[in-house]
Parts: sequence; C-alpha cells; structure tokens
Amino acid sequence: MQDSSKIRNIAIIAHIDHGKTTLIDGIFKAAHLFRDNQLMEERVMDAGSLERERGITIKAKHCTVEWGGYKINIVDTPGHADFSGEVERVLSMVDSVLLLVDANEGPMPQTRYVLMRALKLGLKPIVIVNKVDRPNAEPEIALDKTFDLFIELGATEEQCDFAVLYGSGLQGWFVADLKKNEDNAKAGMDDLFKTIIERVPAPKAEMEKPFLMQVCTLTWSEYLGRIGCGRILQGTLKKGDRILRTHTRWTDYEQTDWKVVSTDTSACTHLYVTKGLDRAEVEEAGAGDIVWFTGPANIDLGDTVSSPEIAGHALPPLDIEEPTVSMFFIVNTSPFAGQDGNAITLRQLKSRVERETKIDPALRMEDIGRPDGIKVSGRGELHLGILIEEMRREGSEICVSRPEVIVQHDDGGRTLEPMEELIIDVPEEYQGVVIQKLAQRRGELKNMENSGTGVLRLEFRIPTRGLIGYRGEFLTDTRGLGILSSRFVGYGEWVGEINSRSRGSLVSVDTGAATSYALENLQERGTLFIKPGDMVYNGQVIGEASRNKDIPCNPSKRKQQTNHRSATKDMMIVLDVPRQITIDSALEWISDDELVEVTPLSVRIRKMILDADQRKKARIRAGISGAEEDEE
Repeated sequence: MQDSSKIRNIAIIAHIDHGKTTLIDGIFKAAHLFRDNQLMEERVMDAGSLERERGITIKAKHCTVEWGGYKINIVDTPGHADFSGEVERVLSMVDSVLLLVDANEGPMPQTRYVLMRALKLGLKPIVIVNKVDRPNAEPEIALDKTFDLFIELGATEEQCDFAVLYGSGLQGWFVADLKKNEDNAKAGMDDLFKTIIERVPAPKAEMEKPFLMQVCTLTWSEYLGRIGCGRILQGTLKKGDRILRTHTRWTDYEQTDWKVVSTDTSACTHLYVTKGLDRAEVEEAGAGDIVWFTGPANIDLGDTVSSPEIAGHALPPLDIEEPTVSMFFIVNTSPFAGQDGNAITLRQLKSRVERETKIDPALRMEDIGRPDGIKVSGRGELHLGILIEEMRREGSEICVSRPEVIVQHDDGGRTLEPMEELIIDVPEEYQGVVIQKLAQRRGELKNMENSGTGVLRLEFRIPTRGLIGYRGEFLTDTRGLGILSSRFVGYGEWVGEINSRSRGSLVSVDTGAATSYALENLQERGTLFIKPGDMVYNGQVIGEASRNKDIPCNPSKRKQQTNHRSATKDMMIVLDVPRQITIDSALEWISDDELVEVTPLSVRIRKMILDADQRKKARIRAGISGAEEDEE
C-alpha cells in the first residue's frame, strides 16, 4: 500500500470549455505517463465517442500520475451544467480542487456552481488562470473577478488565501508568476506539481480503525455487474473481506434528515486502484486510496460500505440536487418501426433506463401507468439527449416527447418553476434581437457589460421553460457568433405562459418516397426537413410551416403523366438544402402534440396521433380552439 502522506486527491472543476481535459493532457506529458515517442491523442480522458464528437466531458474520469515520489489521483469533471450531478459526487472523494478560469471569459455560470459546492465541503481550491496565451486574455481581471466570486459565495478567510497559477494547458506550462521568466513556456508543469504537493492536504489516514468508505461513483461491466468507487475513509480493505453495505435515503426534500433503508453483507470479490488511465487489480488498499470494488449485488450511489464490526455507523446520503426537466420515452409505433434497428418493448425500455439511473443520480424514471412509455427526468435537454443518443447507438428505436419543466408548490399553494442564470456574450449588433427574444420568453435582464471589444455580456434571470427551444434560434439570430451558457439557480414563482414557437408544421398525409415535384411546391410554404427520395409516412412532420398553423401536405405526390413532354422541364427544379434534424435540435423544436422518432439511422419528427381525423377529434375533445390544421 502507498504511504498516505504521499497521496494527493484532487478534482479539476470549471465551466465548460475552460480547458480541464486539455490540462490533464499536459499533466500526462509532464509526468511522462506515456513514452516520449508514443502517439497520444488530444483530450485522452474523453474516451467516449459522444464526448469526442461534442467536445465535452459527460462522465467524471479518474486517473493517476506520479511525480517526485508522490501519487496524485486526479478526477476530471464535466463542465456542462446538465452533468453537474457528476461534480457533486466526486467532490466528496478529494481533498482539494483545481479551479480553472479562462483568462478571457473569467468566471462563468458553472464556475460559480462548482466553486460553491467545493467551498460548502470546506475544500481550499487552487485557482488556475488558463489560456493566458490567447488574444484578448486578461489574467489579472479574470483573477479579480474570481476573488470577488469567492467573497460573494461566503468563502472563509483561509479559503480566500488560495494559490494562483497562470499558464496554458494546451501549451503545457503553468507558473506562479507570469512576470518571473521571459519565456514561461520553458517552465513546464513543475510549479503546478509543487503547488499540488504543498497546498493539497494528504488524506486523513486512520489505518488502525475498521474499514469505512462511501460509494460516490458507479460504473457497469457486462461481466462483473455494478462496480462501486469511492475513497477509503479509514482502515484497510482486502480482496475477499466481508463488507457491510448500508443503503440510506433522505426523508425530506430539504435533505435535513435521513434514515437507513436496508443493509446486506457480502464479500469483496474484486478490488482495483487507478494507475495512469487504467484500473489495476490489487490485493489490498488503505485509507486515502480511491478504489473500485465489486461484491454487493445492489451497490447504489451514497451507500456506506464498512466492516461488519461497525454496523450502524452509516454515513448520510450524498447531497444530490433534483432533476428539473422531464419527458416521455415511448415505444416506437410509427409505420417504419423496426426497419432501422430494434423496436424495443416497454419492458426492455424500462430495463435500459433503470440501469442508467443506477449510475446517474441526477436521472429519474417514473412508471405512470402508460401502456406505451415511461416518464424520465434529468437536469436538462442535453442530459436527456445524451441518454437518447446512447440508446440509439446501441441499436434501439424509441420515440420521445417535448421536454417539460418539473414544477413544485410552496406552503401557500403557489406554483414554482425552475429558474436559470443566463449569461450571453454577443456582438453589439445582435443585442437588440437577443434582448427582444428573451423578453418574450420572460427573461429579465439583470446586468450588461461592455468589454470595449465589440462584444457585450448580458446577464438574465429566466425560467427554464424559456430556454427550451431557444438555443438553435439564438445561433441563427447571432449568425453563430454568440455564446450562451446557463445554470439552474433554484425555484421561483410561475411567470405565466410562454409562447416559444410561433410556426406550425408541414405534416405529411401520405406514405411513400418524397418527390422533387412535390417538394418544389412545398418549399414555398415553409422550411423542409427532407430531400427527394426520403421515405415519409402519414403523420410525419416534414418541415416547418411559414405560418402559425399546421399545414397538411403530400410530399410524395408525383407529376401527372401526359402526352406532352419537355426535355428540360424537370432539369429546372431547384430545391433548397433541407434543414438537418438532430436529436438536440428536434427536442428544442417540437410542439406538445409531436414526438421525436429516434432510430440508429434516422431522426424524424411525427405527430403523436398520426391520423389527421383522429387528431382533429382529439383537439375537439380537449377544447382547443383555433388549432385546426389548414387545408392543403
């Protein structure tokens, strides 16, 4: 076992795209984790295909490097607010954090959130001002704003006395004083490693006490089942030892009281520690080590795992915030079901989502008695969209409904809804349309800053409902030059109705292959989602209408045959490029009476009720006036 005084456990936390994973690449190179001549991919910690494609970290990752005789356990955490549940769990395993701040952007919404969680746990962060080599970098201003954030979040005097490093994770250097060397890039990572060794406390190691730890992370193996991960708080654990698992649960929403739900005893069958990027099986581990283990059949997040001799010594459940957005996952019943992949049954759908809830504490599944689907809740559209994409890549076909927010009620019976802090960086010429659109979505402008570079920073408080479906519209309004980020800040009073979508749908009334002849006429009535040759079915949404009502249409209509021919007539058909539909864009765009059909090969939008007459009857029963479809 490693001497605990030579162990350092840290997590890297930051807002999205501030350089956490790139920093770890630089640490690996400086610690010579790979051979000097070995080909090393960028963002090596983002091993998942979705993480690499989207350029974000979705799951927290563990790695270990050695420097100067010290073992440094590092946890790379997600930066997107939808995956902040990962951050909350891993902070309980570490003794300090590296807080990355972009030298140009400064603290952002997720910076505030992750720092608040770290300070609440009593951790003393090390601040790293990253990307100082970029144009327009203002490291001193970014540091001043970070210090103000510490004060605003109620940091203690000791926490405010944080160490500061400046540098570039991409270039692989960090220094304690930017003005000390003429060429800081030659300094490498030595100052970073020295600061970690000096400022991060060694884990408390009470080896003589009985074994005790808490499960903070879960993963799944087809061969071993659930694998739990956490830091050993006291004692030692050997492979084959009998261990007691105690499952606890909060008894109130405010998470002030908890109770023991169940206990069971089993043997530790496998025990691993992280070495570099890989898990290595060991026979024994002691206090201070971050370990992976198997044994209990139903390991759950927040479970206390201990020696049986200290039965009753349970730890409180992990403090995990509740989901704010939900949607229905429904069995695919479209006419094309089963053509692209596996049209799973309701039982299979429940089983797959339930497995995901076991390793993701921010995800909830609710069986509300629907014969065709279940209700799934998460932190946001992206959080749920990632799960849908993963199921799609596994070969499953499903339909999902429009995201809706989860409301609560206070003691006075008032309806409360989730609220977001929204920060937007936008060129000055687009500020008018952005402020106008957000005002329509009940956004309240709180602050405006002009950096003098032609870019404004706008701060809003807005209901989560107001952001559903806005991100794609925002990119269009700002010509792709705007940057939008948000974070959940709590519940506020219901602000009233929000009309987020002003246009209807082009709805197919026939099944068949789309033709150029039909699409040429239809593109004058809206924006198409399909191209000639695409198969469509009755009730499928094939485009966005140019007016605020649904328009039934026949995209498979063929030109009537006559005895007269024109050699060049069909060559003159010019079609606009159809709008590409992705899972994320579809979830933002659809209305309440529509579904997104997701298969391994296609993403389609359809009406919940495919038949036009049945839709009309359903609207009449629901008492919806003025919602009838236009005639073709």
